[in-house]
Amino acid sequence: MKTRVKICGLKEPEHVAAACEAGASYLGFVFFEKSPRNVAAELARDLAVDVPVGVAKVALTVNADDQALDHILGRVPIDILQLHGSETPQRVAEVRKRYGLPVMKALGIADASDVAKIDQFGSDADQILVDAKAPKGAALPGGNGLAFDWKLVNRKYWPCPWMLAGGLTPENVALAIKMTGARQVDVSSGVETTPGQKDAELIRRFIQAAKEKPAPKLV
Repeated sequence: MKTRVKICGLKEPEHVAAACEAGASYLGFVFFEKSPRNVAAELARDLAVDVPVGVAKVALTVNADDQALDHILGRVPIDILQLHGSETPQRVAEVRKRYGLPVMKALGIADASDVAKIDQFGSDADQILVDAKAPKGAALPGGNGLAFDWKLVNRKYWPCPWMLAGGLTPENVALAIKMTGARQVDVSSGVETTPGQKDAELIRRFIQAAKEKPAPKLV
């Protein structure tokens, strides 16, 4: 089974096209004003309309209320909602019920106690995004280019599918997959030249490495 790849934080048509052509399974659009990857709903709509059938369009939000979600979903053809803030299991369940869409809950990992929290969301979220925990005081909950100790999630099994994120690059993604057994991976800053500026060649290299290249031997 080939790894499924999510390219997140897309803002340009050429990068959407590059991700689709290279075999991405998910495309992420960020709706969070503090992020350099933030897009307006109208731009996201224009980017999403030409995405091929079978490639899931994901809306990343951070502690968004119903009004904000209504605004996004009333304008953009979204397939999955990604909640990347401090949302509770109850909020995840509310969002799923209100919008009838799959919900991916992002959880920051720094140590074993954070990993233990994943089980709390297993029955409410459709997927879990296992990301590196943002540093204290960070402006962004994700997309900081930080990795965590992958051994913490090595061959873990939860009640719902999960996706590995945090500090992944074309150079280390194969090793990350080998160390964790992840069947899905997410990248944002790892395919950028500067914060918020994607690079089509890096996108292609990342997807190829995740899907085809053998992981380096562990030492």
